[in-house]
Amino acid sequence: MSDSNDWSFPEELRPRVQDLEFDLVAALDAVVELRAEVPDAAFTAATLGTERGGNAVVIGGDGLVLTIGYLITEAHTIWLTTRAGRVAQAYPLAYDQATGFGLVKALAPLEVPPMQRGSAADVGRGDRVYMLSHGGRRRALRTRIADKREFAGYWEYLLDEALFTSPAHPEWSGAALVDGGGRLIGIGSLLTQESAEGETSQGNMSVPIDLLEPILANLIETGQSGLAARPWLGMYVGESEGQLVVAGVSQGGPAQRSGVRTDDMVLDVAGERVASLGDFLRAVWRIGPAGVPVPITVARGAELIRLSIRSIDRNDMLSRPQLH
Repeated sequence: MSDSNDWSFPEELRPRVQDLEFDLVAALDAVVELRAEVPDAAFTAATLGTERGGNAVVIGGDGLVLTIGYLITEAHTIWLTTRAGRVAQAYPLAYDQATGFGLVKALAPLEVPPMQRGSAADVGRGDRVYMLSHGGRRRALRTRIADKREFAGYWEYLLDEALFTSPAHPEWSGAALVDGGGRLIGIGSLLTQESAEGETSQGNMSVPIDLLEPILANLIETGQSGLAARPWLGMYVGESEGQLVVAGVSQGGPAQRSGVRTDDMVLDVAGERVASLGDFLRAVWRIGPAGVPVPITVARGAELIRLSIRSIDRNDMLSRPQLH
């Protein structure tokens, strides 16, 4: 993600006001800049950094703001800046591991009307959509739905159907993906490679807003989704030449404590053969909630090794912010 303040999209890539069926100015106003500071000793500091920046979307008139969760994980200080230049400190309400969403609450009025939420179910492949980051129309991108498909992340993350768009927005983190009516349908999460008609180009993956609706009330009230925490292994698995290979283990995590090593080849979970990262994650999660032992078989060279990994709730590894 670029930190430069002077870049902008070429005019031909920006939304054209005359083509739109919604108030672009209002939509752009709802996207705010988010800056977060994380303690050096935080569990995620080494992988995500201690100073994080991106975007967030105002979704409530009471200062409720939605972003992508990795921006605010273990953050002890968060600042929001509106397009009009208003700055407010914010408090992290929730980070939902399953969806990847993060919620924050502004501690001073933002004076920004919230963005209306839509549904990812209303858009299909090829549909025109818009990715909006903080900075106004010059950083608003006309893009299209390239695909709607499963996304599996090596950090033990899985979406049954994520939104993939192309061309890519370079400041995707927490950006608003909106439909032709200006309704929020997704939150920008990643930079991806998209293929179409034999050509490969960069794109973005966004988390569908539909995943927020069933858990939003619980996230606001308790900071949790209300669903049982999934078992976390601290085991980074990737797909390589049709095999599942351990690319690394989290320091001090369950997999490391159980003897899992980098380059181990994962064969099965509780006797169930797994052929893809999505298969592996679903098999682990079917065993039970966080805390259950997860039996796996790995190949280490010519040796087959059966291990039992005592899973945990990943939230137990994270520091909790204190409201001052």
